[in-house]
Amino acid sequence: MSQLLRSLTYFDALSLVVGSMIGTGVFLKSATMAQQLGSAGWVLLAWVVAGLLSLSGSFTYAEMGSRYPKAGGEYVYLREAYGPLPAFLYGWTRFWIASTGSVAAYGVGAATFLNAVVDLQPFGGRTVVALCFISLYTLANCFAVSLGGKVQAFMTTIKALLILALVAGVAFSLSPAQSHLFPPGRSAMPFSWTAFGSAVLAALWAYDGWNNLPMAAGEVKDGAKNVPLALAVGTVAVLALYLALNLAYFYALPLAEIQSANSTAFPEALPVAAKAALLFMGPVALTILSLAFVFSALGAMNGSILTGARVPYAMATDGLFFSHFGQVSARSHVPVYSVVVQGLWACVLALSGTFDQLTDSVVFSSWIFYGAVTVSVFLMRNRTDVPPASFKTWGYPWVPAIFLISTILLLANTVFTSPKETGLGLGLISLGIPAYFWFQKRRRPATDGG
Repeated sequence: MSQLLRSLTYFDALSLVVGSMIGTGVFLKSATMAQQLGSAGWVLLAWVVAGLLSLSGSFTYAEMGSRYPKAGGEYVYLREAYGPLPAFLYGWTRFWIASTGSVAAYGVGAATFLNAVVDLQPFGGRTVVALCFISLYTLANCFAVSLGGKVQAFMTTIKALLILALVAGVAFSLSPAQSHLFPPGRSAMPFSWTAFGSAVLAALWAYDGWNNLPMAAGEVKDGAKNVPLALAVGTVAVLALYLALNLAYFYALPLAEIQSANSTAFPEALPVAAKAALLFMGPVALTILSLAFVFSALGAMNGSILTGARVPYAMATDGLFFSHFGQVSARSHVPVYSVVVQGLWACVLALSGTFDQLTDSVVFSSWIFYGAVTVSVFLMRNRTDVPPASFKTWGYPWVPAIFLISTILLLANTVFTSPKETGLGLGLISLGIPAYFWFQKRRRPATDGG
């Protein structure tokens, strides 16, 4: 029987972490954060706090990944810590909405950005182009995982270079005398912890994706070492890139220009990244930045396709999902069926036009599972029947405790501010309970003991 191969190198793994995190949020979110806080200093601090929270979360996943370097990531961690039902509910939510919704969102986002440069109507419009993007990258991930890893490494490298080029362009085109980073006088807006929390929340969405690599841990060479190392180094690298880019924004643009950039309040305005690029590139900046957004969204989509398909694969090998999802191609050693069905369902969500609402609801449920995995680190430290960890969470117990407290506060704030979305998120999880018992009932006797 064919099995997954450990073909992903350390650099491939690192690229999956960085590439899954860098989508389009860092090019857009600073405008909303500046509106909420009214100060460059507070916005930069919010980016740092969100980055440190993401880093603390990645450390807990790194420890669990060193114990269980297997395909499925969070599914495996939850199964080992709490049993099959919580793990199944995670996988159920991940497959039907979280992974596939992300793929759909990236596909539509890439087509939307491309439409700003090329009229897509002759090609069937944005939706058709989005379906083509999803299909193309789904097909690419049906070949050997090493190919998907190399595609991810290439696209991540280009994305990082684009950010560095934007930072360098601002730094070398403007003199310190032209800097708007820390203007004289005090902010007209008083500081508010509520506003700061909302800004941190906005930044956290831009950092999201650090949890993707463990899903493909079963295909990483020397996974017990390279998975935790890639998680830690990748999250630090993204934090540094995000901070550098935001310093460039505030260096190049007055606060009012950032506050009036593309956001919910100013939907027709240019993105803050485009405004900064215009200063040293001129009108061509709009074309280059639009293509950069396309490239960034597609890179994140490729990472989501590669990693997301490994969760239903892990569930199927446990007898808790349709058996075809657990089959591995004899030629490519990839769970092709899982990859293809994931792509097809992502296309359905893209066509439905409702995936934005669905994924907004699942953000809440995703953080429930983040918190559950963090608690599992404490549980594993007190058990003697678990594999040893080659990586220990830095700052234990304080770092995972801070992340857990932050998760609870985030969930509570989401319940308070978005009761409809949180209710829908919990409803989606609950739908997995009868499905779990149905799969349990139809499991073969041979898998009951495994």
